[in-house]
Amino acid sequence: MKKMKELSECDRPREKIAARGAEALSDQELIAAILGRGTRNNDIFSVSRGITRYFSEHPRDFNYEGISSLPGVGPVKASQILASLEFARRHNPPVPVRRKITRPEDVLPLVSGIIGKRQEHFICVTLNGAHELIESRVITVGLLNHSLVHPREVFADAITDRAAAVICVHNHPSGTLEPSNEDVSITRQLADAGQLLGIRVLDHLIVTENGFISLKERGVL
Repeated sequence: MKKMKELSECDRPREKIAARGAEALSDQELIAAILGRGTRNNDIFSVSRGITRYFSEHPRDFNYEGISSLPGVGPVKASQILASLEFARRHNPPVPVRRKITRPEDVLPLVSGIIGKRQEHFICVTLNGAHELIESRVITVGLLNHSLVHPREVFADAITDRAAAVICVHNHPSGTLEPSNEDVSITRQLADAGQLLGIRVLDHLIVTENGFISLKERGVL
């Protein structure tokens, strides 16, 4: 890599950040942008190359002593690097890996608590555009009918979650997996409401101790 003074202005790390954003820079360029300059015996890119190599070799156990001992670094530059990492950690916490829902069986671990209950529990599982889990919530407890499961209750949290889709689940205390007329009716009502809101109802599952059925697979949705 050329020395900083040999680069055209548009190719220098800080100018590149201004023009294209930090994500356009390589690891070495990012470190060069943080440090700004090298030393008399070590130009900025040789210093940043050494720091990049150090982090690749010590991805979890890097420390002040190790960084500051690198050629051309020293205590000031080591402090700059570690301060930048800590600031980024505080303000950009790791994004948790979301569970992806691709089939009815993926939902079952989320609703196992309602299987075997003596009352019907209606659960709404909210998903993002990639069908990754946002949240799973109990909406109502009691008999499943038009008055106790209303679209506004099902979609209120989905709207707050900015969900792209939902999956509905309820249990049958009787143990039968056959959907009732009310099950079919509320499923279609929810699907119609979701269409107006731009939130798809992907499925409605009925669960019991004997297994589960998917109303989508039954052709209700």
